[in-house]
Amino acid sequence: MADPRALFDLTGHTACITGASSGLGRRAAVALAAAGAKVVAVARRAEALESLCAEIGPNAAHVVADVADRGGLEALVASVSAPFGAPDILIHAAGVNTRQPADDVTGQGWDQTLALNLSAPFFLSQAFAPAMKDRSWGRIVNFASLQTTRAFPGGIAYGASKGGIAQLTRAMAEAWSPHGITANAIGPGFFPTELTQAVFEDDARAARNAAQTCIGRNGRLEDIDGPLLFLCSDASAYVTGQILMVDGGFTAK
Repeated sequence: MADPRALFDLTGHTACITGASSGLGRRAAVALAAAGAKVVAVARRAEALESLCAEIGPNAAHVVADVADRGGLEALVASVSAPFGAPDILIHAAGVNTRQPADDVTGQGWDQTLALNLSAPFFLSQAFAPAMKDRSWGRIVNFASLQTTRAFPGGIAYGASKGGIAQLTRAMAEAWSPHGITANAIGPGFFPTELTQAVFEDDARAARNAAQTCIGRNGRLEDIDGPLLFLCSDASAYVTGQILMVDGGFTAK
């Protein structure tokens, strides 16, 4: 039997990670690079991306772009492919949560949320799927949420987008897994990121969230490493169309 640790080795693979300037996207870039992948980090903030690439070293490159801008998709695909070739791992970590109550949702807020959280993962994956098909190997990891299955106050647009991610993940698997491309999603619980800053700044609220998990604490950035490496590597070759909740058991209670 081959060394099981080799299943998680990403040497020879290239990963494109959106939302890589902070939070779980940044953590994903560091983790995949540590596992041997070349990494192309995509976000809107150049300074944060430059800092990330300096931390990782020569196996990292960055592209400053708004992945929700459909008109810029062709240029984005070319820029992502330029440093190391077309990626065979896609991690869609970019996201926004306007936190507008249902009665106050605006057309702009709705469209912005759906464009970044739901449309961008599909169209970027669609653009890179042909190269993955040519290799008969690809990994797509979407980001689901507690709100994929739970309704939170002020989360109607965000929840709709993340509910959509669950079905998008299954539909991607149906379309592309016969070609060696798996599509799965990670559903983080409460992690300290920019999107959840307001939660973690409220000690009582953060404590209530921790108490609702089975484990009894909120997430730490390193908690995402193992699940992510599993879904991006040969270790998950027979896993597709699934949503893996990394939430300390929040959704189990």
